[in-house]
Amino acid sequence: MKLTFHPLTAENWKDFEKLFGPKGACGGCWCMWFRLTRAEFEKQKGAGNKRAIKKIVNSGEVPGIIAYADDEPVGWCSVAPREVFTLLQRSRILKPVDDKPVWSVVCFFIAKPFRHQGVSVKLLKAAIQYVRKQGGKIVEGYAIEPKKGSTPDVFAYHGLAAAYRKAGFKQVLRRSPTRPIMRYVIKN
Repeated sequence: MKLTFHPLTAENWKDFEKLFGPKGACGGCWCMWFRLTRAEFEKQKGAGNKRAIKKIVNSGEVPGIIAYADDEPVGWCSVAPREVFTLLQRSRILKPVDDKPVWSVVCFFIAKPFRHQGVSVKLLKAAIQYVRKQGGKIVEGYAIEPKKGSTPDVFAYHGLAAAYRKAGFKQVLRRSPTRPIMRYVIKN
C-alpha cells in the first residue's frame, strides 16, 4: 500500500475530521487525552475537545501527521515536543528518561479498513522525518507490549512495541512490564 503523509494544518483539517468521524476517534478524544488534565478532558469530552484541537491547529501548531491512501485520510500519529503533553509531565511510568529534549509520539488512530497493514510503522517513519525537518534529534514513544495475546484495537492507541521496533526505535527504559519507553535517535 502506497501512503503519503502530511502534517495536520488548517488546510487539511477536513481530512482530520473525516478520519476521526463524529465520535472524535475514540470516545470524544480528538487526540486531546495527553494534552489535558483528566478533569479538563472529561469536562470538554467530545465537542469541547474538537474545539481545543482545532484551536491548536488554527494557531499554526502542528499536532501530528495524517496518512493518506490516494487522497483518503487513513491514519493519524500525534507527534510534538514532549512538553506540550500535560499527561506525560505527571506520569510516574512515563516521566522523562533524562534531560534531553525529545519529541513524543503519544497516539495513533488508524481507520478500521486499514488496521493490521503496517500503517503505524509507516506513520512512525514519517514522524521521524517530520521531526528531523523540525530540527529534533530524538523521537520518543510510549508503546504497549501486552504480556500475552493480542490487544483490542481500541487499547492500542499508544502503538505496539513491535511497530516501534520495525520503525527502528530501541527500548531505553521500562518502568512497567507492559510499557517500554522507545527512542529513535536521529543521525545527521
